[in-house]
Amino acid sequence: MKPIADRVIVKPAPADEKTKGGIIIPDTAKEKPQRGEVVAVGPGKSGKDAYAMTVQVGDIVLYGKFSGQEINYEGVDYLIMREDEILVIL
Repeated sequence: MKPIADRVIVKPAPADEKTKGGIIIPDTAKEKPQRGEVVAVGPGKSGKDAYAMTVQVGDIVLYGKFSGQEINYEGVDYLIMREDEILVIL
């Protein structure tokens, strides 16, 4: 997969299975992850609003709870989002 323009493909981190106290969280109560690893980066915008991409493949990032479009490719879940939806590079 190769994203276009200012798009980024992120593999979300797995949701927590247990709380810090050891309580097992059921699937229906799990929080949607807001952290993931960048697996592909587009070339950036072109034209009058052109800029280079800040994130790179392998970066661990934090993003908003409802950011990106969920896709499943070859049995693996990914998020496709614009670079400006990424909040922090860890």
